[in-house]
Amino acid sequence: MANHLDLEEQEQLDQLKHFWKQYGNLITWGLILVLGAVAAWNVYHRWQHDQSVQAAAMYDEVEKVVGSGDVQKAERAFNDMKDHFAKAAFTQQAGLLVAKMTYESGKVDVAKATLSWLVENAADRGYASVARLRLSSVLIDAKAYDDALKLLGTGIADEFTALADDRRGDIYLLQDKRPEAKVAYEKAYKAFDEKSEYRRLVSVKLNTLGGNPQSDVTMAAVVGGAK
Repeated sequence: MANHLDLEEQEQLDQLKHFWKQYGNLITWGLILVLGAVAAWNVYHRWQHDQSVQAAAMYDEVEKVVGSGDVQKAERAFNDMKDHFAKAAFTQQAGLLVAKMTYESGKVDVAKATLSWLVENAADRGYASVARLRLSSVLIDAKAYDDALKLLGTGIADEFTALADDRRGDIYLLQDKRPEAKVAYEKAYKAFDEKSEYRRLVSVKLNTLGGNPQSDVTMAAVVGGAK
C-alpha cells in the first residue's frame, strides 16, 4: 500500500513539475503584472493625495496674497501652481481669483490670459464654464462681440447654459440685434429656476424688448390644467 501511495505521489509530483515547466514562466509573469498593477495603483493614489495636499497649501498662499493686494506676487504664485499642479481643482480656483484681481487692478491682458488658460486647461468643466463666462465679459468690455459669442457657443456645462444664453442676449442687444436678443433671453428665462433672481432680471430684459414671459407661463399653466 505504501509503495502504491508513493507511486501516486511521484506521479502527481511529476505532473506538477511538467505543468510548472510548461506554464511556470507565464504564471510568474502574470503574478508580477498583477502585483505590479496593485502597487502602481497604490502609488498613484498616494501621489494624487500628496498632489492635492500640496495644491491646497499653494492655494491658501494665493488666497492670502490676493487678500493682501499684491498683484505681482499673486501672478507668480499662480504661475507656480500652473507649473506644478495644472490639473488640480485648487489651481482652477486660484486662476479665477487671480483673474478677478488682475482685471480689477487694470491688468486686463493678464486677466484675459489667465481666463484663456483656464478655458483651455481646466479639468473640471464647471470651472471652464465659469472661465468662459468671465472671459466673455472681458471681451464684451473690449467690444469684441463676435469673439465673445464664439466663446459662449461651446464648452458650457449644462448648469451654466442659462447664464450663457442671458449673456448672449446682452451681446446681441449691444449689437442692436433685438430679435436675436429676445430669442436668447427667452431661452435663458425658461432655463432659470423660477425662484432665481436672474430669472426676474431676464424677465425685465424681455419686457423691454416687447416680450412677456409671464404670459407664456400663465398660458402653459392653463393648457396644462385643461389637459
